[in-house]
Amino acid sequence: MLMRKICLLFLCFSLSAVLQAQHSVSVIPKPVSVEVLNKTFTIGKNVRVKTNMNKKEEMFLNSYLQEELKSMRQVRDDGKLKYVVAKVYKGKSVPDYLNHDDAYRLRNVDGKKILIEGKCERAVFYGLQTLLQLIDDNGNIVSVNIDDYPRFPYRGLMIDCSRHFWDKEFILKQIDAMARYKFSYLHLHLTDAAGWRIESKKYPRLTEMSAYRTESDWNKWWVSGKDRKYVNMQFLSSEDSSKKYNNPDSHPYGGFYTQDDLREIVAYAAERHITVIPEIEMPGHSEEVFAAYPELSCTGKPYTSGEFCVGNEDTFTFLENILEEVMDIFPSEYIHIGGDEASRKSWESCPKCQKRMADEGLSSTAELQSYMTARIERFLNSHGRKLMGWDEILEGFLAPNATVMSWRGTDGGLKAAAMNHHVVMSPGGYCYLDAYQDAPSTQPRAFGGYTPLERTYSFEPVPQELRNTEQEKYIDGIQGNLWTEMVETPSHLEYMLWARGLAISEIGWSQTHDDFSDFRNRAILATKDLKKRGYNVFQVGQEVGCREESKSVISHEAIGKPVTYLLPYADVYSASGEGSLTDGLSGNWSYGDGRWQGFISGERFDAFVDMLSPTDVRNITVNFMQFSGPEIFAPSEVEFSISDDGINFTPIYNVTHDVNSSPDYFIMPVSWSGDKTARYIRVKAKSGKYGGWIFTDEIFINKK
Repeated sequence: MLMRKICLLFLCFSLSAVLQAQHSVSVIPKPVSVEVLNKTFTIGKNVRVKTNMNKKEEMFLNSYLQEELKSMRQVRDDGKLKYVVAKVYKGKSVPDYLNHDDAYRLRNVDGKKILIEGKCERAVFYGLQTLLQLIDDNGNIVSVNIDDYPRFPYRGLMIDCSRHFWDKEFILKQIDAMARYKFSYLHLHLTDAAGWRIESKKYPRLTEMSAYRTESDWNKWWVSGKDRKYVNMQFLSSEDSSKKYNNPDSHPYGGFYTQDDLREIVAYAAERHITVIPEIEMPGHSEEVFAAYPELSCTGKPYTSGEFCVGNEDTFTFLENILEEVMDIFPSEYIHIGGDEASRKSWESCPKCQKRMADEGLSSTAELQSYMTARIERFLNSHGRKLMGWDEILEGFLAPNATVMSWRGTDGGLKAAAMNHHVVMSPGGYCYLDAYQDAPSTQPRAFGGYTPLERTYSFEPVPQELRNTEQEKYIDGIQGNLWTEMVETPSHLEYMLWARGLAISEIGWSQTHDDFSDFRNRAILATKDLKKRGYNVFQVGQEVGCREESKSVISHEAIGKPVTYLLPYADVYSASGEGSLTDGLSGNWSYGDGRWQGFISGERFDAFVDMLSPTDVRNITVNFMQFSGPEIFAPSEVEFSISDDGINFTPIYNVTHDVNSSPDYFIMPVSWSGDKTARYIRVKAKSGKYGGWIFTDEIFINKK
C-alpha cells in the first residue's frame, strides 16, 4: 500500500514537472519540434557567445545578448562563466538536419554550455531569439532540444509613416520587437498624400513643403472645413485645400527622415537580419508631390488630382531621380512603388496622357498605368532591383518581373502566382492592423472593421487552389499592414501592432498554425514580456470579444420570409444575399463580416418583408451602423410602414436622427412597438448630410 502511494506520488510529481516544463517552452513563433528534457539550465548575466563567425559578428552577438539580459532585471550574475556556442556551417559541411533555409538547432549540452547551430549567421540569430524567450526572470531555462526553420522567407510588417510621422528611435524600437519574433522584412510607407517623409537632395521642396501639414489629426485635415463632407477620400476643392500643407502662417505638423536617419535604420535592421523595403507611391496618392512640384500633375496645378501625369516626360525624370536616391539609401532587393487606388480620372482629359496612350497603342487608362509600372520596373531592373506593388498593378497588364502584394483579398495573389509571379499575401480582412481588435466602445480609434487576434491568426497564406501545385512556390509569405490615418501617437501604434503582429510572425514562420488556444496562451505571456520592455500592448486575455447578439440565431417571426429590395444592396457588401435580412443572424462589430448588408444607391435603404399572410405586428427593430472612417453613417431618417397588398403602404413610425461624424463608431437600433395587422412590413432609411453608406444586419419582426 505504501509503495503504491509512493509510486502514485512520483507519477503526479513527474506529470507536474512535465506540464511545468511544457508551459515554460512558450516561444513565438512556434518551433518545428521541441523536446523537453528533465533538467534545467541557469544563465547569468556573465554569459558569453563563442562562435566561428567573424570577429565583428561575434562582438555584435555578445553586445546584443548582454543588452537583452539587462532588461531581465532579476537575472543575476551567478559568478559562473557560461557560454552560448554559436556554430555556423558553411559550404558542403552542412549536416542533413540543417537542410532547410535559415534552419537552426538549439541544444543544452551541459550545465555550462548551450549550443546553437545554424546554416548561416541569420539562422544562428534566430536560434538566439528562441533562447532569449526561454529564459525566465530568474535566469532559468528548461532544457530543451529544438529543431526549427521558417515556412516562408517573407515575414513582414508595414508601418505607415506618411499619415503620421514616427521618429527614428521609435522605428528602431519596433525593429527590436520584430527581431525577437523572427520577422525578415520591415516595409516603410514613406510617401502619400498626407506627407512626404524622405529627404531628397535633388528635390528639397518635397520636405520643405510637403513633409508638414496644418493639422495633426489626419481625419480633420483630410476633410477640412466647417461643413464636412466625405467625398471618396478626394480633396474637397482647391479653395478648401489651399493651406493643407506647410505655409508661413501655419503651425505645421509632420517631419521627415534625413538620409542619414534612414541609413541608420537600415543598418540597425540589417544587424538583426531584417531588410527594410521603402515604398515610394506612384502613380496615385501623390497630392503631396504636386503641392511642391505642381508641374508633374496633369493640370500643372496643386490640389487638382492625385495621379502623376504619365504623358509628361518630366514625371519619369523626377521618379527616376528620386528612385536613384532611394536605392542609394536602401540596399533592399525590392523597391515598393505602391500602385494602389489610382483614380486615373485626370488622364482621361489630359492631352499629354491621351497622346501617350495613342503613341503606345494603349486602349485604356488601366493600360496607361501598366505602361508606367513596366517602365519604372525596367529602370529598377537596370539597377539590379525588383519592383513590388499592391495588387492593382495587375490591372491592364502586369510588368514582367513584378512581385504582387495582394491586399484586396487573395484573388490578386492567386492570379499573379498563376502567371508565375512572386506574391506576398496581405489581405485586408486579416492582415490590416488598423481595424478594431475588440469591441469598439472599449478601444482607441480605428479606421474600420473588426479584426481580432483570432481572425488574424486564422489566415492561411497559401490558398487551397494552389496547394500541391507548381505555383505554390510563388507564395513568398505574409505581411501585416498598419495604416495610421487614425493612429496619432506612438503608444497607439504599438497597441495596434502588438499582439496581432505576433500572429503574423507565427503564420509566416511556423509550419502549422491551427491551434489558436495554444497560441493565445503563448501570446498572453509574450505581451506581458513586451509590456515589461516598455511596449504599449493589447491585453490578450482581457478581451470583451464578439458582439453578444452575433453569437446565436435570434428568434423572430420574419425568419426565412422573402425580402423585396426597392433599392439594391452593393455587390461588395451583399452579406448572404437576398435572405440576409431575415436569417436571424445579427452582425458582429465589423461591416465586412458577411452579415451586415451595405447600401450606397439612391436614398440608400428601402425594402419590405413579405410575412406571406396577414400577421399581428407587435414590434419591429432594425439596427444601423455608424463607422465614420470608412464613410458609414447612421441614417438621418427611418420610416416603418405596412401594407396588405405590397403596393400601397401606410406609415406607422418615423424617426429622425441628427447625423454627426462623432462618435466614430456605434450601432443604432430603431424600434417600434404597437398593435397592427399587415402582411408586408417596409423599412426605409435615408442618408444624411455626409452621404456615405448605410449598413443594416436584420429586420426583426415580433422578436421573441
